[in-house]
Amino acid sequence: MNSHISTFEPALADAALLAEESLEALLPPVAGPEARVLEAMRYAALGGGKRLRAFLVIQSGLLFGVDRRSLGRVAAAVECVHAYSLVHDDLPAMDNDDLRRGKPTVHKAFDEATAILAGDALLTHAFALIGSPEAHGDPFVRCELVIRLAHASGHAGMVGGQMMDMAFEGKTPSLAEITRLQRMKTAALICFSCEAGAILGKASQPMRNALLAYGQELGLAFQLADDLLDAEGDAGEMGKAAGKDMGRGKSTIVSVLGVERARQQAKALSEQAVRHLDLFDGKADFLRAAAEFVVARRA
Repeated sequence: MNSHISTFEPALADAALLAEESLEALLPPVAGPEARVLEAMRYAALGGGKRLRAFLVIQSGLLFGVDRRSLGRVAAAVECVHAYSLVHDDLPAMDNDDLRRGKPTVHKAFDEATAILAGDALLTHAFALIGSPEAHGDPFVRCELVIRLAHASGHAGMVGGQMMDMAFEGKTPSLAEITRLQRMKTAALICFSCEAGAILGKASQPMRNALLAYGQELGLAFQLADDLLDAEGDAGEMGKAAGKDMGRGKSTIVSVLGVERARQQAKALSEQAVRHLDLFDGKADFLRAAAEFVVARRA
């Protein structure tokens, strides 16, 4: 695989800037007696993370000439869902984490009740963003976005995956069960991010299927890379304490296959993700580079 990472990183930074500016404008201002939860929403969603999911929304949409303002809005919605999931994952009843992206988690910076409400508000706000006419002029496109995001974030996606993650603690699930968990908990939102641009651009079904398949492989490769960082003692993407997931007795593909085989599997998934983009021209090179990036990153 030829390395495109040197040209990819400025594109990732550009997407992060667009996502941040969109979030700043589209999150509600801090005012009124409910100001505390609004402040917590902004604390959770702004100023952190690589914005890989936003990047995927933007780059998949640019393949089909989608307007950047529309892409920024949908990218902000995806980041709201991602932020909600992190706020809730960090709660004492879930992973009980004190740090996220190098700063106190929302329930530590505010309080547990405020964190729960802030997560709820971020999730629902995401659907308001993609359901509005500013996201797309065609109501059928907006409905499709709502349906696909609901599928990715609900019981068949992130929520179901989180439930499986907790249910498997201290147990020894099979490789197939762990893979299904990670497809739901991590890959589902990444898949939506890749598909969203095709939905906005009213792309043909083969192109949409290709981006979905790319997202599936990319999502698994991303999670494998995160687990490798955790197993090898580096801080993962979210700034959590290294080795914490392993210490909780969570089974991962790394714990089943071992570090070297897992690293090989991550590379194979990345290469397979790139092959799914064969029907696209050079406009998809940044997506190809993203597949390299997720397995090469050290944080």
